[in-house]
Amino acid sequence: MALWHGAPALLDVWNKERLHPLQEQEPLGDRKYIKDFEFLQKLTEFEASIGVQFKHIRLLARAFTDRSVGFTHLTLGSNQRLEFLGDTVLQLVVSDRLYRHFPDHHEGHLSLLRSSLVNKRTQAMVCDDLNMSAYAIYNNPKAKPTTKKHKADLLEAFLGALYIDKNLEYCQAFCNACLFPRLQEFILNQDWNDPKSKLQQCCLTLRSMEGGEPDIPLYKVIECLGPTNTRVYSVGVYFRGARLAAARGHSIQEAEMNAAELALNSAHELFPQLDHQKRVIAKSVKKKKNKRKKVCAGPSTSDGVGYDLEKVPRAYRLDQRTESSDSSAPEVSDNEVADRSGDDSGLVSDPDSDEDIQNLQVSSLLTEMEKTKEDFIKTNKYEQLKEKCKKSDTDDD
Repeated sequence: MALWHGAPALLDVWNKERLHPLQEQEPLGDRKYIKDFEFLQKLTEFEASIGVQFKHIRLLARAFTDRSVGFTHLTLGSNQRLEFLGDTVLQLVVSDRLYRHFPDHHEGHLSLLRSSLVNKRTQAMVCDDLNMSAYAIYNNPKAKPTTKKHKADLLEAFLGALYIDKNLEYCQAFCNACLFPRLQEFILNQDWNDPKSKLQQCCLTLRSMEGGEPDIPLYKVIECLGPTNTRVYSVGVYFRGARLAAARGHSIQEAEMNAAELALNSAHELFPQLDHQKRVIAKSVKKKKNKRKKVCAGPSTSDGVGYDLEKVPRAYRLDQRTESSDSSAPEVSDNEVADRSGDDSGLVSDPDSDEDIQNLQVSSLLTEMEKTKEDFIKTNKYEQLKEKCKKSDTDDD
């Protein structure tokens, strides 16, 4: 209270939670307007595609409304303020996830990983995957977001609307589904490193053994066209006096990034380590995919489908008791079963496999066991097996 210098009215203003103007107009929700507006009816298709129903669907409409439309009574404004909020929400969700899941990474590595997830290119990819551009509203009905920036702004505005209408948990669930699964690919392809940094690292590897200042790539603005609000820059990247590439962009930084990326893709002879790096990454990805496919699919049976039960550990086999009743094999203790389940004849526990793959492996076994049981029932063998098991237990007693 002392910090407010005796201004209780000001203290009340800051401590009182304020609703969005669209929420203040319709505290119980505004979905009743869907039948009156074709735009809102179209947005219900988007809601169905992402599995989220907005209580205030006009918030979603505002997230897709460009500033060129101006003020309307339906949305009470454009998506710029929602974009501001959504950018902050995205940064928070991604930062929190990376901080918790990478406890051994220092802040520099975490910043690189976060940058790979929240940059305009990644956001534009998510926007395209969800077909958000089809729902965007512009002053010109034929105009649609085409640049990465416009698509990224659209995604951020949507996150802002989702945060206001729902809560932070919904934003986290959205990122879990649409952003975080891409991180593995980004790490393998080193997408956490922007093209300018990659190019500079490649140039530094070509420094002479004599010492001195290393040669680094230089960027020069070649051309600048168009009015201020739609200006296009052309930038060239030079190394040791030779131009490696030139590209355009709506800002100097974007043009430099595009030029660096073009140089990396074209200067194979100058940077042979790039091809070697790509081969190593491709080999690693292929090996990991084959390993995942092998674990998921399991060994093929004689008919080419499912698991071969003869290679399944006794601890998971449906015919374990049947074998003991048909033969005079000694009883197997729990410890022996545990030991046998870890040998090469059964499922090998792979420390590199994800937990969900191991769960899928066991789930597939159980499914196959249920299928075998159903086959026994259909062929009237299940009751015979039960009688054999009972007879075996009686003989043991």
